[in-house]
Amino acid sequence: MMKYSVIIVGGGASGLACALTLASSRGRGWQWAEDKKYLLFDKGNSDLNKAYLKNVPGLDFMTGKDLLEKIRKQIQDWGGVEMLQEEVTEITRDDQGYTVKTSSGSSYSADYVVLATGFHGFDIKGLDLEVVENPKSPKPGRVMIKHKDFEVLPNLFVVGTLAGLSSHFASCAGSGVEVACEILSRMAGKRIVIHDVPDNQT
Repeated sequence: MMKYSVIIVGGGASGLACALTLASSRGRGWQWAEDKKYLLFDKGNSDLNKAYLKNVPGLDFMTGKDLLEKIRKQIQDWGGVEMLQEEVTEITRDDQGYTVKTSSGSSYSADYVVLATGFHGFDIKGLDLEVVENPKSPKPGRVMIKHKDFEVLPNLFVVGTLAGLSSHFASCAGSGVEVACEILSRMAGKRIVIHDVPDNQT
């Protein structure tokens, strides 16, 4: 069974933002970060595929589909993240961390898991999670998982609309970044926030 530091389930705004932030810890001289491996499951059905983004701060008009592809390319440029188009069917927890099973019969293990599957429903088996109606959805029938500061169980997090956030790109992406920073901080044993500055700036 393949072992990863973090497994992210969902490849929309929040899942990809989380993966990008985790990946960007590499190549900075942080020895604790260099050997970390990340896995993201993305079935390609994010609502962003149908979006046209006109009100994202600092971003020119862009289709959601193009933005998703751009973020995937950013992640690939950093390295360290494997992306699979498989459906996650079960997640279980034990003293060693989490085991994630897919519809193909494959199993993967991780120290941390991030749920980013969106608010249309949640049918992954194996965990005792409280799934309730999403109060910020403009449409009925949308769900969220109850959490405290995005953490549902020890080292298992929920982000984006599944965390009860509104379905705006900036909101969802921000939650993925926030959770990634929390995970990196736990790995490092100190607070980690990743910032970049130009080489010529003091």
